[in-house]
Amino acid sequence: MKVRAKMVHLPFKYPFTISKGTKTHQEALIVELEYFGIKGYGEAPAIAYYGVTAANMLEALEFKRRAVEQFALTDPERFWHYLHHLFPNHPFLVCALDMAGWDIWGKLKQMPLHRLWGFDTNTLPVTDYTIGIDKPEVMLEKMQALPWPVYKVKMGFDGDIELIESLRKHSTQPFRVDANEGWQSTEALDKLKRLASLNVECVEQPISKNDCETQVLLKRESPLPLVADESCVTEKDVETCADVFHGVNIKLTKCSGITPARRMIRDAKSRNLKVMLGCMNESTIGTAALLHLAPMADWLDADGPLLLNEHSGSPLLPINGYYEMPMKPGLGVDVAFDQL
Repeated sequence: MKVRAKMVHLPFKYPFTISKGTKTHQEALIVELEYFGIKGYGEAPAIAYYGVTAANMLEALEFKRRAVEQFALTDPERFWHYLHHLFPNHPFLVCALDMAGWDIWGKLKQMPLHRLWGFDTNTLPVTDYTIGIDKPEVMLEKMQALPWPVYKVKMGFDGDIELIESLRKHSTQPFRVDANEGWQSTEALDKLKRLASLNVECVEQPISKNDCETQVLLKRESPLPLVADESCVTEKDVETCADVFHGVNIKLTKCSGITPARRMIRDAKSRNLKVMLGCMNESTIGTAALLHLAPMADWLDADGPLLLNEHSGSPLLPINGYYEMPMKPGLGVDVAFDQL
């Protein structure tokens, strides 16, 4: 196996703000694996509030490059286990390498991943389009610039309910709300009750992931489905979330790849949890990986390519909320690695 990697800085169409901060560019690490002439690709975004940079992922990869290159890719799940132990403190990097391993595996089998797994692609969920925190008139401008079947609206600041009420006057489309832990425990239930009359489908991570006592109350009293985001990172979190949420947002980057995400989806379904497949502003490569799992999701948040002005591979964009499933082998996207 041969390994190459490089850092990219992909600009957002608009400055992207959530309750944790603002970004104008998405830094990411793109990896290329080559196995007997077949190339596979993976993507891992850098996320400041997780303490992850593209530079430290690249440094970790370079330090153990030889160990990665010595692996014989006979099974992508075995490859993930190998990487998981090789890079125990770098789940984002493991995710990128795991994607690339699956990309190669699909190409070896000459099948797109969803077909390799036997998924029915006739009923794919619609992806939302995220409206980051901004002045009300700017958020409305973003919505009007891209009419969409369902919007995700970032919340978690003073006056956020009033903002939703203001936006609702201009759109009848459903909203999904993401507070990113931004609400105080004392205000959360009142806000949930107010949102229930505003055509909101679900609410992600209303309060701090550490406030489990209040979250139990919210699950019992909330008129809207509550979805774990920051509370659901790795496989072990699914069991914990079953007691305090109605659903979980599974993100490939956070959980360390396609391999654990597949297990998390099965586990969540067995516990009667709804499944949202979410993104961390991945571009083409990471979004394609997510789409192959989309037939198993109740909600899809795969709008990275809509939010970014540049892409990590061949264009991959939804039309009126729906993606066309990649049909080429592996991830199904073309990547000009040397031109990134």
